[in-house]
Amino acid sequence: MTRGLRLIRDGVTAFALLVLVALIAAKLNDAAKIEHMGAFHAADGDSLTLGAERLRLEGIDAPELNQSCQRAGKAWACGRSAREALQDMMLASGTLCQGSRRDRYDRLLVVCRSEADGDINAAMVRRGMAISYGGYAKEEAEAKARKAGLWAGTFERPRDVRDHARHSSGFDGVLRFIGQISGWE
Repeated sequence: MTRGLRLIRDGVTAFALLVLVALIAAKLNDAAKIEHMGAFHAADGDSLTLGAERLRLEGIDAPELNQSCQRAGKAWACGRSAREALQDMMLASGTLCQGSRRDRYDRLLVVCRSEADGDINAAMVRRGMAISYGGYAKEEAEAKARKAGLWAGTFERPRDVRDHARHSSGFDGVLRFIGQISGWE
């Protein structure tokens, strides 16, 4: 075989392998979407349950259920308000939640849509009941500009609240508990 033909053969083989790798990658990324419709229950401002299935709204982070924020110098139960806002949106007819991946807690990561609110994840951020944790930066900027929800006062980011809870439940939390029951604090 001549050198020119070998070069062509090798080029075609390399191209075929690249096409095969691309097809395999496309197939792996094409995970089946799981869809849920029904009577959703808002566990908090970014988590839902539907029967035994647990779902997490993708791309947003809402205040923890027992989190308080400040508004006009007063404490405000922003975590409970976020849950109520999500529950109200989930009651709209035709609400559909879709996702294909799970988080480390085995919750299905979803984007929910309804006829009334469109993208519910975006609506939660736009109303200031959650912050962007991914692709909703534009909605967060709108909420900040309008001083909607959380942005009407001061608040601690939900991730920071969770981090503080984790740290205080460790050795420091044990010491604090011992101090409380013994009267040291």
